Amino acid sequence: MRLRGALLLVGLPAFVARAQGPARSGTVIRPDTVTVGQPFRVEVRVRAAAGATIIFPPGPDSTGSVQALDPRVVTDAHTAGAVDQTASYRLAAWDVGTLRVGLPDVIVEAGGRQTLVPLAGLTVFVKSVLPGDSSLRVPKPARDLLVSPAVPWWILGVLALIAFLLWVSWRRRGRGGLPSAPGVDPFARAEREFARVAALGLVEAGERGRYVALVVEVLRDYLVARYPLATLSLTSEELAAELRDAAAVPHESLHRLLQEADLIKFARRTLTTEQALELGREAQAVVAHEHVASAPPPQSEAA
Repeated sequence: MRLRGALLLVGLPAFVARAQGPARSGTVIRPDTVTVGQPFRVEVRVRAAAGATIIFPPGPDSTGSVQALDPRVVTDAHTAGAVDQTASYRLAAWDVGTLRVGLPDVIVEAGGRQTLVPLAGLTVFVKSVLPGDSSLRVPKPARDLLVSPAVPWWILGVLALIAFLLWVSWRRRGRGGLPSAPGVDPFARAEREFARVAALGLVEAGERGRYVALVVEVLRDYLVARYPLATLSLTSEELAAELRDAAAVPHESLHRLLQEADLIKFARRTLTTEQALELGREAQAVVAHEHVASAPPPQSEAA
């Protein structure tokens, strides 16, 4: 427990801090030890004199190791002589170790003055899910050395290439995509795939996460067809970095859409029907924007 000043707000959680001025505050993290992607909650309670205005930060920096899963929720517990509010943040961490939550300071305005309630000291411990001590494990005995067959090396190389191409073809079919082919318009194919996903009725059946995953796959297939270096093996961050110089790509919308898809796939984030449909519309809008922005100008304008 760390105290500043002489006042202690009764009923607040274990970590209590008092900023300069009349504001008193308390914070709690539940649970304080999590795994990567596991949701946890941070509650910040601030009590100030009657007539004061409490401004809570919207959440941590979206580029940090700790990110918000839901919008901030503020509840009131006002009394006749004081303003009492609690902000609740539902977060998830994407790294291991002791991480800073990254919440900016709370601002309390009263009598024309501003008081800051610092939140920089909030941390959460993220434990690894890797196996612990492996000293008691007995390894299997070593196998006999393989004898290299008397086959020319170039035949082995051809066989390996054929196996790789078959694997790529199978993976693409399994994901519902089609390999790019000369004469096939990527935009027209993406439009057909969007319509096919919509016709599955996944949102109506309650499979909202699967619906978002499929429309994002259609978007990524389109980007692969337009930008060959944006391969499907790239992570969301790597894909955004690879396309940073592509002027026709709406980078902000793409980054937000990929980030939402990652939270759904890896953090099991729940969605409402409207949120799922909105993400689907945004994926189609990214494809349409890139298609229009990359189209060559009309002949009259070029002349």
